[in-house]
Amino acid sequence: MDSSSFPDVESSNSETSSINTSGGGGCNTASSSAGASSAGTTTLSRYENQKRRDWNTFGQYLKNHRPPLSLSRCSGAHVLEFLRYLDQFGKTKVHTPVCPFYGHPNPPAPCPCPLRQAWGSLDALIGRLRAAYEENGGKPETNPFGARAVRLYLRDVRDLQSKARGISYEKKKRKRPAQPSSAVSPPGPPPPCEG
Repeated sequence: MDSSSFPDVESSNSETSSINTSGGGGCNTASSSAGASSAGTTTLSRYENQKRRDWNTFGQYLKNHRPPLSLSRCSGAHVLEFLRYLDQFGKTKVHTPVCPFYGHPNPPAPCPCPLRQAWGSLDALIGRLRAAYEENGGKPETNPFGARAVRLYLRDVRDLQSKARGISYEKKKRKRPAQPSSAVSPPGPPPPCEG
């Protein structure tokens, strides 16, 4: 496959990887409606532009696949193949368990460990492709980007990279609003009855 025909996904995603950092892999609906309109011309948001580029990249991947694949025949297995293919363009050092820097977030020296796509970039990419699939006429129940195998793969990549780089991806707990101290105080004695 000609790797020159594909953009560097990780560098293009680095601008937008903050769109979906929840780890859910779902579509990013909050950002998808961010198109701006001024004086009758519509400009697409950075998210929409990135989604269109990602969709075109995946379409090119399907055309270059041997044998070529149609979108209707695409499955979660093909999506996994695509994600593994993209690793060759990655810029995130992922230490192997035998590397002396395994588990260190800031290694003091270079090592021969492979470069991969960062989990956050892949997660955001799948979110955009999942949304693009449905916007281009695909049915949610046949969406290969929402396949269980893809979700499990992303979870495995996240876990592997967090251990290899010594960075934990803990699920953030929602903060509850603090109760005012006056509302928590116990009730006083009832008022005296006047008879």
